[in-house]
Amino acid sequence: MRSKTKKNRAKERGRVGISRRVENILNCLCSGGQLRAQEMVPSSEILAANDYLPSSSSSQAADVEPKQDTGNIEEAESSLRESGCLNYEEARALLGRYEYQKGNIEAALHVFEGINIVAVAPKMKLTLAKKGGCRRRRSQSDAAPPMSIHAVSLLLEAIFLKAKSLQGLGRFKGIVTGAEEPIEAAQSCNFILDIVESSLPEGLHVDFGSDCKLQEILNKAIELLPDLWKLADSPHEAILSYRRALLHPWNLDAETNAKIQKEFAVFLLYSGGEASPPELRSQMDGSFVPRNNVEEAVLLLIILLRKFSLKKIEWDPSILDHLSYAVSLSGGLRALANQVEELLPGIMNRQERYYTLALYYYGDGDSLTALNLLKKLLSKRENPKHLPALLLASKICGENPNFAEDGISYARKALESLQEGCAEMRGVANYLLGISLSVHSRSVVADSERVQRQDEALHALETAGRMMKLRDPNVVYHLSLENAEQRKLDAALYYANHFIKLEGGSSVKGWLLLARILSAQKRFKDAETIINAAIDQTGKWDQGHLLRTKAKLQIARGWLKQAIETYTHLLAVLQVQRKSFGSGMKFLKGSGYPDKSLELDTWHDLANVYISLSQWHDAELCLSKSRSISPYSAARYHAMGLIYQKQSLNKEALKAFANAVDIEPSHIPSLISMAVILRHLGSQSDAVVKSLLTQVLCLDRMNPSAWFNLGLVYKKNGAASSQEAAEYFQTAALLEESTPVEPFR
Repeated sequence: MRSKTKKNRAKERGRVGISRRVENILNCLCSGGQLRAQEMVPSSEILAANDYLPSSSSSQAADVEPKQDTGNIEEAESSLRESGCLNYEEARALLGRYEYQKGNIEAALHVFEGINIVAVAPKMKLTLAKKGGCRRRRSQSDAAPPMSIHAVSLLLEAIFLKAKSLQGLGRFKGIVTGAEEPIEAAQSCNFILDIVESSLPEGLHVDFGSDCKLQEILNKAIELLPDLWKLADSPHEAILSYRRALLHPWNLDAETNAKIQKEFAVFLLYSGGEASPPELRSQMDGSFVPRNNVEEAVLLLIILLRKFSLKKIEWDPSILDHLSYAVSLSGGLRALANQVEELLPGIMNRQERYYTLALYYYGDGDSLTALNLLKKLLSKRENPKHLPALLLASKICGENPNFAEDGISYARKALESLQEGCAEMRGVANYLLGISLSVHSRSVVADSERVQRQDEALHALETAGRMMKLRDPNVVYHLSLENAEQRKLDAALYYANHFIKLEGGSSVKGWLLLARILSAQKRFKDAETIINAAIDQTGKWDQGHLLRTKAKLQIARGWLKQAIETYTHLLAVLQVQRKSFGSGMKFLKGSGYPDKSLELDTWHDLANVYISLSQWHDAELCLSKSRSISPYSAARYHAMGLIYQKQSLNKEALKAFANAVDIEPSHIPSLISMAVILRHLGSQSDAVVKSLLTQVLCLDRMNPSAWFNLGLVYKKNGAASSQEAAEYFQTAALLEESTPVEPFR
């Protein structure tokens, strides 16, 4: 007990003595004086002081998260062993670190600001250069470096802590007028990189940091610098610092390098600015150089994905999320799917792999491959109740009439698993069920089943609307569309107006649907007013379909000359758009790309207007233009047949209509025209004509022309079929009253 008491008293006396010496150092530093030799603190006493000095915390410490480390002055000990004392800068570095660890951020900053870094920088560079050079050419220079490597580490750490202190005190905001005037915190952090880079242009050796904390300090500075520039609202400098971190050989470990790559990719994708392409001083011929933010981000994320494949870093699923977003902006989801398929087994969960690949193939337009992957995922062997897969499978099936019945099944299975689930998700499942039911109803032959499916579709969509409180634009749009197709035009008009309000008038398809509903109500003037308003609010490249609908409304009003002018204006817009695209102007995927099908349809529409005016030469000129776009077009052959029919060349007209049907067996105008020609020629039995018209009604039950011509066929048979003929005429008249200028879909 007595020996322990003596030891405790000795420690207490040592602590008091050391505290006095530290106090003298602090007073000297604050006064700017020079330290006398007897005031230099030996290394053993400094270590003892570090052990005994109290650890306190404060509110400032919580902001910057200071880290206590009882052995963090080993560099100072090594330096003192070599020189016997601390110089002025090293003492300030040591004292500032101590204040920072206590949480006295302002005091630490005050101490750090007293260090004359500019004066000591040449010595630090020379020391690092000699340290790096002696490993390669040990015999060329025997002169000792001006500083120890541990002293260099101590001073670099002081610079880093100064930057952290400035950040913690909120001094990262400032006005940056150029690369030469960065804010103080970033300048301090950048200074560390400048010293190391200029001293060691070939980079740090793998074992360079084994002697000291230099590598650790360098890693922290490299990670911090971009964050400081981002906080200072200087995205360009942040991008340059990211590129500098990745292109210079800093000897970063794999995890740190991957972290920087991911943060840089995320910044490129979501920062909202456009970076200038990187200027790579050395690169292999033919190597890929990114031209914009998205390409650079994709390159970084692909590199990370490759590292995952090689098991150099731990799996991070968020990389695929960011990569999916980046690739979806520019296309190429199939290439991303190939990258995922190359991942080694075990990196991704198999079910997650199936679902992710299905999303990529679906986004690339390969719905069949996506559906096959989902079927594997939903098999009994995997997970038949995988909700996202059920919903995606229903969505894919709802877009293809051949799989609509499967889509109904998937949606109902999703609803079964969501009986007690989220109302929003049940709304989505009902929405997809309504879509599949609607698509299936159009392929059903029996009238009773078709009506039943239509009622079920409308009920499912209305249920989805209630669950989502009519806040989902897709649900509202399809509610309007389904009501319109069932000729419930007042309800359709209400939902169309609501959809436009939800979209803020930014959706072209909403304006088109509203105009078509108004045209079905024979309110052509109101419909054209809507289209004109939409054109005023829409960019030039997105006006194509609006202009085409406007021309059709003018035709319905009998304004054929105005319609020709509108079509001519539309063709001029498409021509300018095509030239702009050909000259290298960039367009986002799905926006602004020249629409060849729209141009083709416009030439055919214009030809039909000239045919109605009996201007054969102009009509043939339009058809020659369409032929240069697509040599095999059912609509072009149909227009040629109309020209022959107008000139009473029925056999040539029939041949042209037959060619159109050969190209597109479900081309409704050609099927009806064939039936009309055959009925006039009388060379075929009524059964052939009825077969053609019945085929049309299987494709489109709401086609008034098919019902009317079918009535004419039955009327020809006399009194025996007069009742059927009257019913067909009545149906045609009712449908004609509510037929839009162009199909609702």
